[in-house]
Amino acid sequence: MSIALPVLPPTPAVAPLAREEIDVLSEEVRALAAERDAVILAHNYQLPEVQAVADYVGDSLGLSQHAAAAGAETIAFCGVHFMAETASILSPEKTVLLPDLAAGCSLAAAITADELRAWKAEHPGAVVVMYVNTSAEVKAETDYCCTSSNAVQVVEHIRREHGDDVEILFGPDMFLGAYVEHVTGRRMRVWMGECHVHAGIRPADIARVRAEHPGADFLIHPECGCSTSVMEYVAAGDVDDESTHMLSTGGMLTHARSSDADTFIVATETGMLHPLAAENPDKRFVPANREAVCAYMKMITLPKLRDALRDGGERYTVRVAPETAERARVPIGRMVAIAP
Repeated sequence: MSIALPVLPPTPAVAPLAREEIDVLSEEVRALAAERDAVILAHNYQLPEVQAVADYVGDSLGLSQHAAAAGAETIAFCGVHFMAETASILSPEKTVLLPDLAAGCSLAAAITADELRAWKAEHPGAVVVMYVNTSAEVKAETDYCCTSSNAVQVVEHIRREHGDDVEILFGPDMFLGAYVEHVTGRRMRVWMGECHVHAGIRPADIARVRAEHPGADFLIHPECGCSTSVMEYVAAGDVDDESTHMLSTGGMLTHARSSDADTFIVATETGMLHPLAAENPDKRFVPANREAVCAYMKMITLPKLRDALRDGGERYTVRVAPETAERARVPIGRMVAIAP
């Protein structure tokens, strides 16, 4: 089903559920999933009660891998539209349900297939790397997809395969692109797009919260608007390199499990605080910016998930045109094959 994704975040209009409502709905969701032979996948930024009923919670790469391996007939995807599209591309024989088809992504909306085709025409022979946070139509014009956890590895793989002088078009996130350039020490052509939530986490937020929590470990998603400044601070010695970690959401979980630190500053969407705290109850996690909330992610609620599993149909089903899916499956497959 093709829909026009909004660029600006919607305004949340749903009141929080009471504990009793959550318990009743959770039981109903699990029963419906079993009846429908459905696996529930949820992103780390989802509401805590949605994460709690999911069969798997993870970052974009982990969700892509689980979508590809899912044995159930139905995938109920608790995330945003491009994620459900990716699941449909990887599992075309399955029914993919998204509890709210309007759950878009400002980063995915930052580049269209027409814009990418025009960019490619300006740079014939360049290898295109697109973040997985893009539409199926953009993926179909792409050579390699990547996630924040394996973007560096994907770019390094391309240079091994095509030579150090290969021209790379990287998009649509300019902050992730800058991070990859910093780590690899090589320039690319980077699209000037951004996630409105991560872009809103600015250097001033980092300075303030670090002053409030001296000695804390600093976990930062490379999409953040502060990431470029933080890399400069580290290079200048103004920020401790050993306590600063640029990580995907999955990488944040792995680091927090093994770290001896007891306090962590987390620079990403605030939904990430839930799985971090759930896995590490004796550690403290502080948001770099409490207003870093993705309203798109929060559009998926337990009542909507219940309705999608109960009713199905076009109102909740995400499909990708076969010819688009066939082309998009190639760069996604390359992404999944290149581990972080």
